[in-house]
Amino acid sequence: MSCYGFIGCGNMGSALVTSVAKKIGGENILLADTNIDKATALASSCGANVCSNKELAQKADFIVIGVKPQMCKDLLDEISSIISNRKNVTLISMAAGVSIKNLADMSSCNVPIIRIMPNTPASVGEGMILYCCSESISHEVLNDFTDSFSLCGQLDEIEEKLIDAASAVSGCGPAFVFMFIQSLADAGVKCGLSREKALLYAKQTVLGSAKLSLISDEHPEKLKDNVCSPAGSTIAGVTTLENGSFRGLIENAVTASFNRTKELFTK
Repeated sequence: MSCYGFIGCGNMGSALVTSVAKKIGGENILLADTNIDKATALASSCGANVCSNKELAQKADFIVIGVKPQMCKDLLDEISSIISNRKNVTLISMAAGVSIKNLADMSSCNVPIIRIMPNTPASVGEGMILYCCSESISHEVLNDFTDSFSLCGQLDEIEEKLIDAASAVSGCGPAFVFMFIQSLADAGVKCGLSREKALLYAKQTVLGSAKLSLISDEHPEKLKDNVCSPAGSTIAGVTTLENGSFRGLIENAVTASFNRTKELFTK
């Protein structure tokens, strides 16, 4: 069984660790973070072990970089000499806006690199994990990665030139969905529901609608039309959303997220 080392135990790193541990076992996971308490708490929850960046770089077969984009160079400066003297080690980076070429240049060593863009629903096995690979990746290494991350949710390989755009949808999208859930619930409370019931109805409605859209052959627009009876309640609400530029706001939010991703590594 391969050993996976996660450097960075923030929200996204923790989400991945939680699901990967269910697949490969916590005993095969190493954690490193500047916040030792955070790393220790995560390790305790899944049976992983805490160590330093350098110790992790010496032992892990897959090194998952979960630090902020601006911190990648300092981290790779710290561990690159260790990595360059090892065989069969792979870098996995979830740093937004940092390309495979950037990572290769910063590490100064010829190791396989997998770039991933996951999202927080990975913590409950319903994530969307985008990935692209360096040319030196082998089928064996790629199969190890996809198998180990399989309980995180759905994995999809994408051209690197499109990964930032895709991440603006799937990586940032959960925040927009949570805002929508909260707004649905707030409206329910305004109409007389208890907060508890309004939240339950909003959450289940979003979950069920997403599942229906996933398994249906019909376009989302047709699924929307199916709910709208002539002169009914739903079309009245849909008209209000259209008049308020609902679609345009979502498009603008995704575009703003995409543009910001492009700025992260350069600032």
